[in-house]
Amino acid sequence: MSKTAQNKALTPEAFENLKVKTPPTNSAGFGGLKAAVTHAFKYIKPSHLLQISQHINQKGGFDCPGCAWPDPDDERSSLGEYCENGLKAMAEEMQNKLIGRDFFATHSIDELSGWSDFEIGKSGRLSEPMYMAEGASHYIPIAWEDAFKKVATHLNALKNPDEAIFYTSGRTTNEAAFLYQLFVRAFGTSNLPDCSNMCHEASGSALSETLGIGKGSVTLDDLYKADLVMVIGQNPATNHPRMLSALEKTKKNGGKIVAINPLPEAGLMKFTNPQKPLKLLSGGTKLCDVFVPITINGDVAFLKALLLKLLEKEEQTGAVFDKTFIKEYTSGYEAFIADLKTYDFETCLKASGVSKEVFEEVLELVLNKEKIIICWAMGLTQHENAVDNIRELVNLLLLKGSIGKEGAGTCPVRGHSNVQGDRTVGIWEAAPQAFLDKIEIKYGFKPSAKHGYSVIDAIKAMHEHKAKVFLGLGGNFISAVPDTVYSAQALASCNLTVHVSTKLNRSHLVTGKEALILPCLGRAEKDYQKTGVQMQSVENSMGVVSSTKGVLEPCSKHLLSEVAVVCGIAHATLKDRTQINWLLYKEDYGLVRSDIAEVVEGFTNYNDKIKQPGGFYLPNGARNREFNTKTGKAQFSINMLPKWELKPDELIMMTIRSHDQFNTTIYGLDDRYRGIFNERRVIFLNRDDMKLRSLQDQDVVNLKSEFQGVIREAHQFKVVGYDIPKSCCATYFPEANVLVPLGSYAHTAKTPASKSVKITIEKV
Repeated sequence: MSKTAQNKALTPEAFENLKVKTPPTNSAGFGGLKAAVTHAFKYIKPSHLLQISQHINQKGGFDCPGCAWPDPDDERSSLGEYCENGLKAMAEEMQNKLIGRDFFATHSIDELSGWSDFEIGKSGRLSEPMYMAEGASHYIPIAWEDAFKKVATHLNALKNPDEAIFYTSGRTTNEAAFLYQLFVRAFGTSNLPDCSNMCHEASGSALSETLGIGKGSVTLDDLYKADLVMVIGQNPATNHPRMLSALEKTKKNGGKIVAINPLPEAGLMKFTNPQKPLKLLSGGTKLCDVFVPITINGDVAFLKALLLKLLEKEEQTGAVFDKTFIKEYTSGYEAFIADLKTYDFETCLKASGVSKEVFEEVLELVLNKEKIIICWAMGLTQHENAVDNIRELVNLLLLKGSIGKEGAGTCPVRGHSNVQGDRTVGIWEAAPQAFLDKIEIKYGFKPSAKHGYSVIDAIKAMHEHKAKVFLGLGGNFISAVPDTVYSAQALASCNLTVHVSTKLNRSHLVTGKEALILPCLGRAEKDYQKTGVQMQSVENSMGVVSSTKGVLEPCSKHLLSEVAVVCGIAHATLKDRTQINWLLYKEDYGLVRSDIAEVVEGFTNYNDKIKQPGGFYLPNGARNREFNTKTGKAQFSINMLPKWELKPDELIMMTIRSHDQFNTTIYGLDDRYRGIFNERRVIFLNRDDMKLRSLQDQDVVNLKSEFQGVIREAHQFKVVGYDIPKSCCATYFPEANVLVPLGSYAHTAKTPASKSVKITIEKV
């Protein structure tokens, strides 16, 4: 079973026909338009494409199922308020090919596991619920009621509710997520791991500790008004392309932009806005004023070097720090300064891998700017010291008084479209007691106050047979998590695995003894219920809650909404053990929002406020200089330099996305902003590191990592020489996830350290 599960979980090692070109220095423009339109026409019906283009991210329309970048509060582009990858996301979710009983009768699980992730994803939309019996080789159709009973039977047979895992993807709406966590808590557990555990959990931990709220403090309008925007560990052109439009406005209004990243990313160099015809003709806007090629995980070292020089200038002039803000709104300043003085500038700068010349350019900007925003993503959050990374950048903002004022603050850029909203409405294995108390008052049962399993803990529990049922509401769990072989063995040890999905993915092939695939509506499809077509809601990266309502007819009569699936499972499982009328919620989602308004802070009059065309902002204390910390003030923190060393033959590896990818979804095989075409099994290496190892471009190598005595291997990668700091390398995920140890994660947050994996390479 373990070996079989491993084979199904790992991506095939076959090569395509790799072509390498010089990376471009400009993003979007005609190239982005061509790629988006070509992709869309290939997979979506033309009539559907027209409807999608007119309603995606528009007021009163539906929210893109891709990233969580906010929509403008005011005008939205009539040419299309979406990006290239947003359209690719729609093409993936609304593809015109359907798969059901005939497809699964033709293709066994073993055969499908030999397909690439691209082929699996493009096989078509799931059109009916499917079941795989113990020992079977194929999925077969199952009626919805029978599927719900199957889940209920397995859940009710558990000795303890904690033997079940309830995972959530960030695409789930507020309504579905709230009901899901309510069902899980009524069932008797807090095992609610979600994709936040794997991306921005470190951000939430650090920001909650230092600023009193685990979310960013800025609005989209703040980006337009900033004097300086620092983009650290992030690649907006691929992961959040509409962010480039906001940065374009930053530049237009006189702001400066610093990009700090191991790789030079085309989107931060120059951007040609495809929504502005004149920009297409003029050649676009230069965005980045200073590019800082930092070594992987050199962020604390670089920030500490900046802090040391700022302190030196402050002691000389008394005009660098915002002393009024520090005195009135912060705590821990003296201890922070005393610790900072124990560090040596030259040591910190060397550890960062940044030259003095580049450092001086950044220092000059930070010294002379008062309104500073720092944006970041998983380049900061997926390290063992990830929480320190975030706390150190908060220290910088606190010294400059750049929190809670116009054009300044923290900007963690979230990934999946509603990952922030899911946490807000209760998808949390460690929910605060105040939230649990409101659940008890409203619904008459006492939720478990015990912290449940995060993703890391859930995998361990399944592997150790402490958890026996896995239910995933969206997502592609096996391709998202670290330590692929171990994680596959964990899933395979379950009695039942269940996935609520729109399309086929690799997680459906790594099954427990029994397995269910429950197909749900896509974001763009109309959700017909007894009281009419339903509206739902989501929260973006900047705390705006807005409506989303599909415009297309469902592609299959056998699909249910996520809300209906959750209600069906809850009703079948709990029956008379709860006073909650699950089937009533399914008929009218307004009833769900009424409950959210009573239970979740900031949602008063939810049903009325969600009708506002642009949505509404949730409360944000840090935005108003109200800090819900232990001291009631913003907290300076003390952070150490990361302590790790490489052996002579080792490299530090980070996993990254290609441009034809969002999270684990593979749209295509090109990464044109890095000059890679028709291949994913590549490793980007510094050319000096290649010479030391006698490697040439397109040589085939195997990769190996060792952690706490355990060796992990990934085979068959082609070498690509690249402009990346020495001793650093990059690979795509999920292909390289097998090398990421489950036991290497951020302190206090347990975010997998996918961006700092020590590896060795061996030529084949």
